[in-house]
Amino acid sequence: MRRCRFQVAVVLSRMRRFRYALIFWKPELMTSDIKPISGFPEWLPQEKVVEEDFLGKIRSVFRLHGFSPIETPAVERASTLVAKGGNEKEIYKISRLHAAGNPTESGDNDLALHFDLTVPMARYIAQHEHHLTFPFRRYQIQPVWRGERAQAGRFRQFYQCDIDIVGRGTLPLSCDAEIPAVMAGILRTLDIGEFQVRINNRKILQGFLLGIGIGTEYHHAVMGCVDKLEKIGEDAVTKEVRAVLGNVDFEVSKILSFLSKRIALQEVADLASVSSDELYQKGVAELAEVVAMALAKGVSPDELVIDLSIARGLDYYTGTVFETRLVRYPEVGSVCSGGRYENLVGSFAEGNFPGVGMSIGLTRLLSQLFRYEVVTARSQAYTKILIVPLASDAVIDTYAEGFASRLREWSVPCEISLVGGNKVAKHIEYATKKGIPFIGFIGETELADGTVAMKDLQARTQESVPVADEKFFRNM
Repeated sequence: MRRCRFQVAVVLSRMRRFRYALIFWKPELMTSDIKPISGFPEWLPQEKVVEEDFLGKIRSVFRLHGFSPIETPAVERASTLVAKGGNEKEIYKISRLHAAGNPTESGDNDLALHFDLTVPMARYIAQHEHHLTFPFRRYQIQPVWRGERAQAGRFRQFYQCDIDIVGRGTLPLSCDAEIPAVMAGILRTLDIGEFQVRINNRKILQGFLLGIGIGTEYHHAVMGCVDKLEKIGEDAVTKEVRAVLGNVDFEVSKILSFLSKRIALQEVADLASVSSDELYQKGVAELAEVVAMALAKGVSPDELVIDLSIARGLDYYTGTVFETRLVRYPEVGSVCSGGRYENLVGSFAEGNFPGVGMSIGLTRLLSQLFRYEVVTARSQAYTKILIVPLASDAVIDTYAEGFASRLREWSVPCEISLVGGNKVAKHIEYATKKGIPFIGFIGETELADGTVAMKDLQARTQESVPVADEKFFRNM
């Protein structure tokens, strides 16, 4: 009998311990097995709000300059992406799980996620040529995917915000000048500090290489090396160029000496004396014209810099090229980039379709802005007013719902609190955490008066306002 009582006591003791374990069990401890996939970012709500704000401002500037939206599928032919400048190692191929080893699904073997938005745009224009008006001005904001090594500021999935102007037959250089004007307009609107639009023309570097005896077969590789000058430094670039050209120090030193030239905006024409190569001369003339027109279009002389090392790594660029940097945060790297291409769209369709455009890697930019606290995550919500019924009363609840409906008709974002009951401190805590600036308290007095007690959490003031005062609420 004693043994039986002892066994029962042990069982009860274990049950108590189990009950206490349940009480103190924390679900977040179980998330240790959930690991993020490297290079695929997820914003918290307060960060996503900032991203949405940036997207809205960027979209607004695009529209002010007359660009129309398009959207292309996330998937393109892998063979197309590789042929048009994509690095095979960075392209994600896709297929259905069922398709693996299934010969009937062979048509899906050539599908891949797009690594940028320019190549899909070129295919889109070729496909819909007869339905578009030229010059075709498009903007496109979508995620892209690149199988890069994930690191600070580099992602495998990220938002790109692109614009392009594509002509049929010809495209005036004034379009090349409009791109830096749009870049400058966006960065001013985003208000993220001083910036410089660095501009060059690939013909200048190509012509210079020809002038010192380096054949066209080496140009793409050499310019790919040059484009990394600021990132990896002269010694590393020298090493890479030698690997391309052979151990020829004379040519390498000449290239680096040329790239180091600092040219004032008003002295672009002076570059003409460096080389007599025809392609070089054409590049200098184009650069001088584009710089003059960009200044005329409102780009400040302080915002525009000639940088002969800007080459852009993608091989479809043929003329003007741009990169934009933040002055106070050079470590952020390029925030907007792009350039002119003559043959990209024409490779998909018959005829000549020259174009020029730019791209903003928004996810990368935002991650760096958060990192350096250039911008801060201010709020988790768009809510402007938290409506708080102070009693569990059907009449007050109906009054609160009616007030919320009025606010939404007046385009004032609001929500009705679901926490705290009549505990004012709980509602204030909730609003503060979410970044909601105002609380509207509704009790018996407000119900009787047709008012709401509006509390300004920042100013720490409170006043009684009629719920029908549209002007007051619209102007908050």
